[in-house]
Amino acid sequence: MVAAVLAGLSLLSLLTCGYLAWGSRRGGAGEAPGNLLGEEPAVGAPRSQPHIIFILADDQGFRDVGYHGSEIRTPTLDKLAAEGVKLENYYVQPMCTPSRSQLITGKYQIHTGLQHSIIRPTQPNCLPLDNVTLPQKLKEVGYSTHMVGKWHLGFYRRECMPTQRGFDSFFGSLLGSGDYYTHFKCDSPGICGYDLYENDNAAWDHDNGIYSTQMYTQKVQQILASHNPRKPIFLYIAYQAVHSPLQAPGRYFEHYRSINNINRRRYAAMLACLDEAINNVTLALRKYGYYENSIIIYSSDNGGQPMAGGSNWPLRGSKGTYWEGGIRAVGFVHSPLLKNKGSVCKELVHITDWFPTLITLAEGQIDEDIQLDGYDVWETISEGRRSPRVDILHNIDPIYTKAKNGSWAAGYGIWNTAIQSAIRVNHWKLLTGNPGYSDWVPPQAFSNAGPNRWHNERVSWSAGKTVWLFNITADPYERVDLSARHPDVVKQLLRRLSQFNKTAVPVRYPPKDPRSNPKLNGGVWGPWFKEDEKKKKSDKSKGANKQKKSKNKKKAN
Repeated sequence: MVAAVLAGLSLLSLLTCGYLAWGSRRGGAGEAPGNLLGEEPAVGAPRSQPHIIFILADDQGFRDVGYHGSEIRTPTLDKLAAEGVKLENYYVQPMCTPSRSQLITGKYQIHTGLQHSIIRPTQPNCLPLDNVTLPQKLKEVGYSTHMVGKWHLGFYRRECMPTQRGFDSFFGSLLGSGDYYTHFKCDSPGICGYDLYENDNAAWDHDNGIYSTQMYTQKVQQILASHNPRKPIFLYIAYQAVHSPLQAPGRYFEHYRSINNINRRRYAAMLACLDEAINNVTLALRKYGYYENSIIIYSSDNGGQPMAGGSNWPLRGSKGTYWEGGIRAVGFVHSPLLKNKGSVCKELVHITDWFPTLITLAEGQIDEDIQLDGYDVWETISEGRRSPRVDILHNIDPIYTKAKNGSWAAGYGIWNTAIQSAIRVNHWKLLTGNPGYSDWVPPQAFSNAGPNRWHNERVSWSAGKTVWLFNITADPYERVDLSARHPDVVKQLLRRLSQFNKTAVPVRYPPKDPRSNPKLNGGVWGPWFKEDEKKKKSDKSKGANKQKKSKNKKKAN
């Protein structure tokens, strides 16, 4: 009896975030009943199309991985990266929605209308429906496509939901954040609702108080166990961790009780659980016969938020800014298909590049009329070749708070420097307007019980400054502004900004819609815009107008 109980507890631990040795062939994560322990099923020769597993972490700081010198232990990430290719010149966007939209479309924000902020829960907004998505293109060439985790690309209409944008299945949240256990989210006082979905419906049956990192991992294991590994699969795993609220199961605090700063301690526990979850995903790939023909991509969606425990040291700035700390991300590729395993890629790579890279690897076709901003960088990553990318438009946000002292004159008549923008061309990076919180936050800033900005390093810019220029290759920490020393370079980059801006589409940032209140939708965050009703109303009004016109004609006759 005791042995049976212990066996049951052991199995339960394997289904959540428990570690297993990499070489172990006993009781892997997500063990399916009746499957011989650790034996890979006989699946025959793998197809040439690789299995694609894209893992997106949320708000992980640049320093917050073991191989970047963090005090937080990440043995799984360290090992996967060491055996793969580390991306050490890899860029994303400074916030959630922008990075996710660029990943799934291969386009800059200025070309989708999502160049300002994020999509709010109450906004009638989503990734524009005329944009072809990565899962849609992969489905065209026979992939089974599944998403687990955080969507955050809008849901006000059913057509905006993940299952309508190319995913065969979806299990996760629609909003940008929420409670890790209850899956409830309040956008403002009195505007609260449940946010856990399975496909197009609220997943009340899965509301068992399970920590989301563990719950999402279990779902991934179930998908891998039920799919045929001889058929290609695209698995997009967008974990909620380590975004606030800072919550983690108690046992993950054991190694971090010495961290006095409570936010940093909670953040460390969350990252420890995430690391173990990724270990279990990798074990499931091996166990069910996917690993040898798989490509695992790991990325953070933006920089860390120091006030919520994240660290980007030695980079400058934080999440939500265009300093390096907001946009330079942890990233790597792990795959048996890589030619240069165990290497470091210092070539320029951006999150938009995954769209053409993965479609090409999947033997898909990119339509000529799709004007992408991403490049195919597989040879850069796998073989160490030069990157086809020489520049990155970090963004142009025309409605962000204007810099008070910005002007066309400060931009040499080429650009209004009041506008928030940032661009990278080769070694040079230019910022204009208000680039955001600009402190360097060293590790000792987390040494106290609460946030302590006394330890932060600051630079007091001269009054009226709205242009910055850095040689990022020589000065990745953005300590030496060269804008006054190299005005010709400033002008060149301002002209490039102006060229990009001519291709921008109007910003999509509508006011909130009171119909979005979950109280009007059974207590659930979900689609509220009824296209059919709107059509019926317009049809009725058109019909009424026709009747009036016919009556008037009869009277005239």
